[in-house]
Amino acid sequence: MNYDVAIIGGSYAGLAAGLPLGRARRKVVIIDAGQRRNRFADHSHGFLTQDGTLASEIAQIAKQQLLQYPTVDWIDGQVKRLEKKDDLFHICIDGTQAVSAKRIIIATGVQDQLPEITGLKERWGKSIFHCPYCHGYELNQGKIGLIASSEHSAHMAMLLPEWGSVTYFLNGQPLAAETELQLIERGVVIEKRPVAEIIEHSTVVLSDQNHITFEGIFVTTRCVISQDWIHKLSCELEHNPMGEIIKTNALKETSISGVFACGDVARLGGSISLAVGDGTMAGVAVHRSLVF
Repeated sequence: MNYDVAIIGGSYAGLAAGLPLGRARRKVVIIDAGQRRNRFADHSHGFLTQDGTLASEIAQIAKQQLLQYPTVDWIDGQVKRLEKKDDLFHICIDGTQAVSAKRIIIATGVQDQLPEITGLKERWGKSIFHCPYCHGYELNQGKIGLIASSEHSAHMAMLLPEWGSVTYFLNGQPLAAETELQLIERGVVIEKRPVAEIIEHSTVVLSDQNHITFEGIFVTTRCVISQDWIHKLSCELEHNPMGEIIKTNALKETSISGVFACGDVARLGGSISLAVGDGTMAGVAVHRSLVF
């Protein structure tokens, strides 16, 4: 099948990108592997008109609405290979299907690399979080833990007292003396004993076996692009302590002509509202590139 646009990734950014294209009656296919980045969390917060709604419900309703447009198709599957030939992008899906498109929008999201602490992975998205704007309010100004895992952790430690009383576990990460004084002024308790594991709902067990229980715990993750075909495509990437993303211009086009990217794979600091805005921009920009 030949399409005007293939959108790879059917979460919030990809769905948002498809909407202006479908409304412009362009022939669009969305290819989705069913791996939303926020699939570990139940509810979404901070998205206008949808605050507190099930995250899965927002995606489901968006998909239903988008597929009402007759020029929009959906394929469940994983992209294995993508190459450009004769002004078309050729996409191999699961080694069993192939589609072609004039334009590509990458909206695959990223993978969160979690600190290797026993008990953390099992509680990710339930009692251990990455974004205070998404999950801080529900902790009701209680006791909050933050486990350092990157250069960005101290920045989050400065923010978190808005949502409760904070204990900052350095866990072997360095902390500048000036930053330590700033954190103390913010009321942050700095804990230098290493974290051994996390148990129960959100109880930190220290290396000396002391226990500290919290309403919730935050960690910073490193975002990585795990799809091999994206790396082989050789789009220019941006790297910083928070991870890697695909570099795009203001209109969401990558370093490769005809390839656009949006959402968490193309910007750091993910949320549904940011992903939707990013996707909408990508969809409009792609449509205009097809016209002009």
